Amino acid sequence: MPDFQTADGLRLAYDNQGQGPVLLCLPGLTRNMADFEPVVEHFADRARILRMDLRGRGASDHDPDWHTYNVLQESRDVIALLDHLGIDKAAILGTSRGGLIALTLGYGHHDRLSGVCFNDIGPVVDPAGLAYIMGYLGLPPADPDLASALVNLPKRMGARFPNVPLETWETYIRRVWHVAEDGALSLRYDPNLRHAVLEQSADGALPDIWPLFHGLDGLPLALIRGANSDLLSPDTAARMRAIRPDMMFAEVPDRGHVPFLDEPESRALISQFLDLLK
Repeated sequence: MPDFQTADGLRLAYDNQGQGPVLLCLPGLTRNMADFEPVVEHFADRARILRMDLRGRGASDHDPDWHTYNVLQESRDVIALLDHLGIDKAAILGTSRGGLIALTLGYGHHDRLSGVCFNDIGPVVDPAGLAYIMGYLGLPPADPDLASALVNLPKRMGARFPNVPLETWETYIRRVWHVAEDGALSLRYDPNLRHAVLEQSADGALPDIWPLFHGLDGLPLALIRGANSDLLSPDTAARMRAIRPDMMFAEVPDRGHVPFLDEPESRALISQFLDLLK
């Protein structure tokens, strides 16, 4: 897997497939580029699908200084990747944390963006969803091995993700965690990410980032929301659509935070979004 070196010396992994307008896929807080395998599978014949593992995640280096695990630094890393590849502009498909990075890029590097597609994220992070994330962030997997996870994970997540086939759960598990030859599960990210998030939210006040959403004026926008999402509320999605009536929107049934991007609704919206890119 190719990688590049950041200004502070970390090696960050990326993947680069397909031809056409650049679609840069940015994963969620604890996730990695494997989440976007369905996007590569379905759209590499229409776009140059660029994926990256953010610092501390997936195949990228862990930073000994966990204070750099923040959206501003991760935005700088994105620009460094584009510069490394000689890419002037890219559209962003941002899942959760990746969408927050896209908002930050819209403020500081608007000229480098050709559009943004948000996957279950907006300018307001619902406290219920954040509390759920903090319940597992940086902790060992709740299940010790693949066999246990295949039994227990659908039960834990079934209220938000009903009607998901077992083979889809197995694919999800293999993307989210490292699965050893004996089936043992371990994190695919630096557990110190928990310290970073706790420190950044220590005062309990979340910043108002609606101005960053307004800062995406002039760019094609799209929004995917899981119908059962506990992170992107219906009210936040409705306000985003009111501000940008031209923003394409799809709500994915039987999905919470976050849709897998293999659903017909997700694929249809990404297809429409790609039609707008130059």
